Amino acid sequence: MMGETTARSLRADAERSVRAILEAAERVLAQEPGASMEQIAAAAGVARTTIHRRFASRQALIEALAASAARQLAQAVDDGRPDTAPPLVAMHRITANVLEVKSAWAFALGLPAAPGGEAAALHQDIARSCTAVLKRAQDDKLIDQAADLDWVRRVYYALIGESLHGNADGADPDTLAARIVDTLLHGAGPRA
Repeated sequence: MMGETTARSLRADAERSVRAILEAAERVLAQEPGASMEQIAAAAGVARTTIHRRFASRQALIEALAASAARQLAQAVDDGRPDTAPPLVAMHRITANVLEVKSAWAFALGLPAAPGGEAAALHQDIARSCTAVLKRAQDDKLIDQAADLDWVRRVYYALIGESLHGNADGADPDTLAARIVDTLLHGAGPRA
């Protein structure tokens, strides 16, 4: 029993180290994409040997960073209850959640996902969830029946990206989510 407790605390310590390294990698690489493993270790407050023990190479660290960020993004989508919440509510929740994750992990989520890797698979799952929510919205007559949902999804992604890069007024995620969903569903034309 004592050995099990020790092993569990070591695993928890290792998980904290990995989390600290990934968070530091996001901060450091966002500022200096060519930063070394040693710079990331220093920012994480861990020994250089610790980062090398956890990640065999800089590329392995970057792949782990991309996968971790993609898992958080997938969780943000799932937390919006895409299959059970009313479509409009799901769209708003998912959008606000995604904005929070994307703003916190902009570098990692901006990396191209390695084909066949965990991050690529997660991004495909996210796209399927997004399209499913849009289909539910279309079934509820919130989106025109003739609309190409793949195109609508791509426009939605673009609105999210522009909101993150052009948030000069510092609007919170809920306010931005409302703007994004409203623009997606109603466009910029005058209201009837």
